[in-house]
This record gives sequence, structure tokens and C-alpha cells, in this order.
Amino acid sequence: MNIDATAVVSPEAFLGEGVSVGAYSIIGDRVVLGKGSRVASHVVIQGPTQIGMNCQFYPYSSIGLPPQDLKHKGENTELVIGDHNVFREYVTVNRGTVQGGGRTIIGNHNYFMAYSHVAHDCVLGDHIIMANAATLAGHVIIEDHATIGAFSGVHQFCKVGVHGFVGGYSVITKDVLPYSKTVSARDAKNYGVNTVGLQRKGFPPESIHAIRTAYRIILQSKLNTSQALAALRKKYSDQPEIQVIINFIEKSERGIIK
Repeated sequence: MNIDATAVVSPEAFLGEGVSVGAYSIIGDRVVLGKGSRVASHVVIQGPTQIGMNCQFYPYSSIGLPPQDLKHKGENTELVIGDHNVFREYVTVNRGTVQGGGRTIIGNHNYFMAYSHVAHDCVLGDHIIMANAATLAGHVIIEDHATIGAFSGVHQFCKVGVHGFVGGYSVITKDVLPYSKTVSARDAKNYGVNTVGLQRKGFPPESIHAIRTAYRIILQSKLNTSQALAALRKKYSDQPEIQVIINFIEKSERGIIK
């Protein structure tokens, strides 16, 4: 380990092999830093927080502090972070609340740009990008490979589906469909399939075509949602991406953005 002489590391913290802690950083009680993780200068990490391997924390990031929720009265809640995550300057991530299950969860290989924020009880998957100043309110779910654009805000209890793209300066108050592009500062709208993102991820043309057709049925036909889903089940009974869309809509509690 390489710990700067000016850093403050609690005796109740556990630092794995090869961890580095920069000048004036503070590692609090009940923090676990996995093997190879790097903490730059002026970082604050409080516990209970578990952090996996090879994570990077840039200056002035604030990780694992209590939730910004008036119901929180100092209960023992936690933050769990996976492997290979990057937290750039001034990123803030809060622990969970008792009312929300007591845990904020972040998966693997995620990239948090400067000033982005993850509030209490959020659950994030893998390979997610949160651009500068993107903000998640409490209890938000972000699925794998999603992107939240700069200065966008996601309302409490909303969900962003797998490979979903939220454009910059968007206000999200309902669920964002998988594979979709959703943009707008006032009244967010679905602008179809995130084609470029899917191509970059190696989706074959036939899968992208099926997703496009599915969204034409959902968003542009005169069918109501139940009828549209029935049509998709009949037309794409063996297409896994379409099943993801169907399941997402069926489980949506806040409604979807069309």
C-alpha cells in the first residue's frame, strides 16, 4: 500500500493489496477498499462502505456519506460498490436509508463524470456512464449499459432500461425504455432507438431492426399498450431484446416515457 503521510485512515478501515491513498484524503470507519483501488488527494470515503477492486477516486469526490433524506436519523445503512469503477472530481454517492432497504448499490465498470450524484437507495448495474452533473434522486434504478447525459435529473423511483440513452439537460419523471433515446429539458420524449449505441455494442442489424419495429408498434400505432404488447408477443416470441422491452413495460410502476 502507498498511503500519503497527510492522509487519515481509520484503524477500522480495511485496505487491500496495492491500494493507494493520496494527500489529505480521509478513509473512515468500516470502509473496505478492494485490491488495487486508487484514492487521489482530498477524497472523503465514509462507512459502512464496501468497494471492490481497481476503483479510482479523483480529488474532492465524496463517497458513502449519509443520505440527504430528512427521514434518516443516523441508522446503520451502507454503500456497496463493485469493481473497476471511476469516480471523477466532486462526484457524490450516498448510503441507503432504512425505508429504502438500507443499501445503495453500484455494479462494475461504471464511469461517473465530474459533479454527478447518486442518491440513497439507488441500484446501478454495469457499464453505465453518468455525464457531468447528471443527478439521480433516491430509489432510482439504472440498468446495464445505460447513459445519463450531462445536467440531467432522474426523479425518485424512476428506472432507466438497459442500453437506454438519456440526452443532456433532460428531466426524467417516468421510466426510460430499454434501447431508447429519451431527450428534452421540460417534457421528455422518446425519440426511438439508440441505434448508434447499439451498433457500438455490437448488436447485429437484425436485432436493431426488430427493436425499431417494436417501438413503431408501441409509440406510433393506434394500439393501446396492452394491445401493442400482445402484438409484440405474437410477432417476436423468440426475440430476446423484445422480451426485455415487454417485461420492462409490464413491471413499470411510474409509467413509460413515450
